[in-house]
Amino acid sequence: MPRAKPLLSFWQIWNMCFGFLGLQFGFALQNANVSWIFQSLGAGLEQVPLLWIAAPLSGFVVQPLIGYCSDRTWTRLGRRRPYFLAGALLAATALVLMPRSPVLWVAAASLWLLDGAINVSMEPFRAFVGDQLSPGQRPAGYAMQSFFIGVGAVVGNMLPWLLARAGVSNHAGADGAGIPDTVRYAFEIGAGVLLGAILWTILRTREYPPEELLEFEDANPTGAAAAVDPRRERRRGLAWALSALVAIALIRLYALDRQLYLVCGGALLWGAAQWLHGRGVRAGAFATFMGDLATMPETMRRLAPVQFFSWLAFFAMWIYTTAAVAQVHFGSTDPHSDAFNNGALWVGVLFAAYNGFAALAAAVIPFMVRRLGLRLSHLVNVWLGAAALLSFLLIRDPHWLLLSMVGMGFAWASVLSLPYALLSDSLPAQKMGLYMGVFNFFIVIPQLVAATVLGFLLRTVFGGAPIHALVLGGASFLVAGLLVLRVPQPDDTADAREVRAPVG
Repeated sequence: MPRAKPLLSFWQIWNMCFGFLGLQFGFALQNANVSWIFQSLGAGLEQVPLLWIAAPLSGFVVQPLIGYCSDRTWTRLGRRRPYFLAGALLAATALVLMPRSPVLWVAAASLWLLDGAINVSMEPFRAFVGDQLSPGQRPAGYAMQSFFIGVGAVVGNMLPWLLARAGVSNHAGADGAGIPDTVRYAFEIGAGVLLGAILWTILRTREYPPEELLEFEDANPTGAAAAVDPRRERRRGLAWALSALVAIALIRLYALDRQLYLVCGGALLWGAAQWLHGRGVRAGAFATFMGDLATMPETMRRLAPVQFFSWLAFFAMWIYTTAAVAQVHFGSTDPHSDAFNNGALWVGVLFAAYNGFAALAAAVIPFMVRRLGLRLSHLVNVWLGAAALLSFLLIRDPHWLLLSMVGMGFAWASVLSLPYALLSDSLPAQKMGLYMGVFNFFIVIPQLVAATVLGFLLRTVFGGAPIHALVLGGASFLVAGLLVLRVPQPDDTADAREVRAPVG
């Protein structure tokens, strides 16, 4: 007879999620400083989004693959933990190498390694919570992850600024490479924090063997998946492929930005995959992946556009805030000037602030959910994020941007927790890793769009002013808030039970 999973203590959940502190520390250093590094090594502002393409492409491939493999892994180290360790070692190596890049292509290659390695560890961490916790405790686990995300990001984002305050040089070109010592030392410290935090989780936790996981009552959620319709798969595949080909022809005809070919290529490959699946490819990892994608839970399907527009806003912010603040608030577009570097340092403080506010928001959001429900709470929070990004256009004193970061903190905390609460209990235990990897698509695709389309819009629509990319991000948050109303809403008592901040 199926049995319930044992309830874990606060400190057991703490140990399980502690590795996220290190992952987010590295991720924060990447988000706040990679555009700065690229521009310091000679990249033009319109090239920066394309150089960021490593992040979405690696996530698009790595996370579903790692999820699929980890679902089928069992070693002396466990099921998910071998991937924690491998990703941590690679990510720590990349953090050391990136700020010491002598030329631009080396920095771009280091970003591929760093982002791919973070993805190797991050995807199993999401599945790890689903494996180890009962449905009633999973939201607390994701909330604990959000807490560590906030803490890691605060310190990671502020570290270059703190090092500068401690007397470390923040001047470009100290040894001819153009990257200040504040960034170099911050990345080296980040490598140690990332590796140490993940080793803590590996050494202080255990995992259920696959056969034991299947004995628990939450192993197979209720509700049978709909059968795949081969004819519909073929029709959708042809529609995607033909749309991509038409778009490619228009790009060539009107000599549009070549970066747009990347989006079209992705649509063409997706159409081909759907068509092949509809033609009867039924065996192997490809068939498993396509079949599970076609039969994903309805809640996940409706969360897809919500995630798309939410993460498009975040990527617009991460890519363009440094350039926008340096230009509008510090009066410089020269990445080698002290004014630009001071603006970049202040962006690190702003990013640290919104992550700090996110940690505080994690304690407030459960009370919002009890009063408003999951969907309306998420709408309010992402609209606060919209107001934050739109305010960059109006505020001229950079210190007042700290107030804007309150809204961004609520949006960040909400995006990291409430979609997972809405999705709770709908994933089967034997496919937890794969579906978590598939869910990541709805984060990766907007990142891919941001990395390819925003550069084109910056040059052709925004007149080279990066502040307008932040305005576009604000509009994306507004759309995400409206779309969340389409997601099935659990009953209010479930909301109060499932969404809660971790407490001691």
